[in-house]
Order: sequence, then C-alpha cells, then structure tokens
Amino acid sequence: MKFDSLHQLGLDDREISIYRALLRLGPASIRDVAAESGVNRGSTYETLKQLAGKGVVNYFPRGRRRVFQAEEPEQLLQLGERRQQALSQAMEQLRTEVIPELKQSRAEFSPGNVRFYEGDDGVELVLRDILDSTAADPERGYSVISTKTLREHLYRPFPNFTRQRESRGIRVRVIAVGEGGDEAEYAERKWLPASDTSDASYIAIYPPKVAMITLADKDYPVVVIIDSAAIASTQQILFDTLWGLL
Repeated sequence: MKFDSLHQLGLDDREISIYRALLRLGPASIRDVAAESGVNRGSTYETLKQLAGKGVVNYFPRGRRRVFQAEEPEQLLQLGERRQQALSQAMEQLRTEVIPELKQSRAEFSPGNVRFYEGDDGVELVLRDILDSTAADPERGYSVISTKTLREHLYRPFPNFTRQRESRGIRVRVIAVGEGGDEAEYAERKWLPASDTSDASYIAIYPPKVAMITLADKDYPVVVIIDSAAIASTQQILFDTLWGLL
C-alpha cells in the first residue's frame, strides 16, 4: 500500500504505523500498540497523543489504565478537509496581509533584486513570470523590445505562451527590431529597421520588473531579471517615447 496521500495529510511513517496497528488490534493498551507496531513504548505514547490531537485516535479509561482505539478510516477525509481549509486560509492571509507587509519591510534595492538564469528553463521562467505578474495588474499589459535574431528562440520552451496570454486578456506592445513577428490578439507592433546580423536581445518591461534575454555561444539563452520599480519606470519612459516616435 502506498501512503503518499497519508503523508500529504501530515502523518509521518510512525503515525501511520501506529494507526494501522490500532486498526488491527481494536481498543488496546500502549504496551499492546507498541508491540504490534514495533515502536518503543515511549514513542508510541507520544505518537498516540499526536494522533488524538489530529482526531484519528481516541482513548477512554479502563480501570487504572488508558485504552486507545483508532477512529474509522473515513475520519482521514475530515483530517484532509481541515488541512485543506487551513491551507486555503493561510494562502489568503499570505496574499492579503503577509506578503504586502513583507514587501514593505524589504530593502528598496539589494543584490537580491537581480536574478540570473540560464538555458530554456530560464526563458520559460521569465515568460511565466510575465503572465502571472501582468495578470494580477489592473493594467494587464507589458512592453517588449525584441530583435529578429532572438525571436525564433524565444518561445521554444513555452510554445503556447501567446495562446495563454490571449486567453488571459493580457495586452502587449512590441517594438520589433528587424522584420517579422506574427500578428496576435491584444498585441500592437511597431518596427525598427535592422540588419539580419543584429545582436540577439529581448527586453520585457512589466513593472516593477525588467527582464532581459540574450544568446551566448551556440544559441544558449542567458536571462537577467531586475526587480526595481525605479529601473522599470525609466525603461517604460524610454519605451513610450520611442513608441510615440515610430
């Protein structure tokens, strides 16, 4: 029997072993549970208390001793539901209280605001970050400067990026350096002339972040993400100015 689902409920191997021993035994003393499970008596007692706290074991007095018994296995579903509810509440608290407060306490800029990635995994991370960040922004839009020499490599690790962007209603303005670039929904495009040998470069501005991608030897992607509202704002001003001139 696989116990991955029980582990997801927060039960460790010892708790699972003792719970199963109780199911086999029925109401039993600590000594009998320890013998059946192969766990020493002291650890058995502590584990039984933990299981009782989780609502999957109960106990009652029998003379001067305490006898334990396992709750019905269906009780595990209730344990899972309680855990799921607690996790949902924690996620909501993270989203509405904890993360905003932590962001306020963070230094305005530090070396940690600059992150480096390599390879197709790094490119995919940037593309997914763009989608997730802009989807949460009321403006739901971002800006891109992209050269022809990089475009053919950009969506290799994330071929359905454009489809996902369109399905989320995320707008993009693109200044394409060199010919090419497919038309797409929620996308505006303007062009700058360039030779076919221009350096490979992709710059995405999605405040408060700016992501830059280029190619090293043998078309190996190198990625930099700068998380800085000041830098993103300046880059946006430059982009908007150039956009207005084209």
